[in-house]
Amino acid sequence: MAKLIKKRSKKSGLPPGSLIHIGERKVETPKISIIDYDETKFHEEKTQAIDECFLFKDKPTVTWTNIDGLHRTEMLEKLGDCYGFHPLVLEDILNTDQRPKMEDYGDYVYIVLRSLEYNHRKDEIESDQISIILGPNFVFSFQEKEGDTFDPLRERIRTGKGRIKKMGADYLAYTLMDSIVDNYFIILEKQGEKIELLEEQLITSPTPETLQTIHDLKREMIFLRKAVWPLREVVGSLERGESSLIQASTRIYLRDLYDHIIQVIDNVETFRDMIAGILDIYLSSVSNRLNSVMKVLTIIATIFMPLTFLAGIYGMNFKYMPELEWRWGYPLIWFIMLGTGIFMLVYFKKKKWL
Repeated sequence: MAKLIKKRSKKSGLPPGSLIHIGERKVETPKISIIDYDETKFHEEKTQAIDECFLFKDKPTVTWTNIDGLHRTEMLEKLGDCYGFHPLVLEDILNTDQRPKMEDYGDYVYIVLRSLEYNHRKDEIESDQISIILGPNFVFSFQEKEGDTFDPLRERIRTGKGRIKKMGADYLAYTLMDSIVDNYFIILEKQGEKIELLEEQLITSPTPETLQTIHDLKREMIFLRKAVWPLREVVGSLERGESSLIQASTRIYLRDLYDHIIQVIDNVETFRDMIAGILDIYLSSVSNRLNSVMKVLTIIATIFMPLTFLAGIYGMNFKYMPELEWRWGYPLIWFIMLGTGIFMLVYFKKKKWL
């Protein structure tokens, strides 16, 4: 899983708005895909030159520009100069450890959220910061790496399925966020399966590796909570806000998205409680096993204490000990020792200590 906190040391001392990429470089060359459409038209192209995006600025159609790779700061600077994006917005796009948030700049709305995917090969959750800029007739989305999160959405636009081509740029921004939130449910399903397997393992045969698995799950739940909780505020602000960029018809869908986020948050909190309970059960199980071992060892030691006392007495080398000359002294001491042990076992059994 990705680090919870990324280093910002290379921005130390720089003025606000300085364009420095913070995070891992996940692609070699940034890739730009442009989809321009309305109810009757559709145009799609891929390029590596940011200047190609400027041709669609004043078109009445809806233009969706997706950029994979954020390390080319000069490319974002050109984009900001053309569309009039605030330098702080460009700075936040390059800082890939942003908390999900929404900022309304009047002419456009800036949204940050996290896309989560489960890597089956590594058996871990991978995170990608998604930045979205919503304008009157355009949407820009910025990703750290090239992925397939938005591929189903692109196919819907190509085929004209659904209402997306009949709606405006605000509905497109909603569908981008909805695609990301839908992936959260996939992550939660996988986490739920891991928790169920862990519970079965905990009951049958807990091992030291079980504790490591519990720790990893707990860390992932903290990461999920950090990604999802602020998103509730983001979508709620969009749904209740007064931005002219969000149409009344889209606010209904944002309300539904808000409900989905609440479901995700409830599941995350439930899983966190379950993991905390599993950890308590594991610690109790280990403690009970230790107590059982200590109980057996204590009983053995208690039984051998009087036997050791008797053996110590008759192991002394005094010359005048009356029992040493007895014909039946040796069998008698064995009888006493065995009798003492049996008596103590029966006594412990009666007291339900065994």
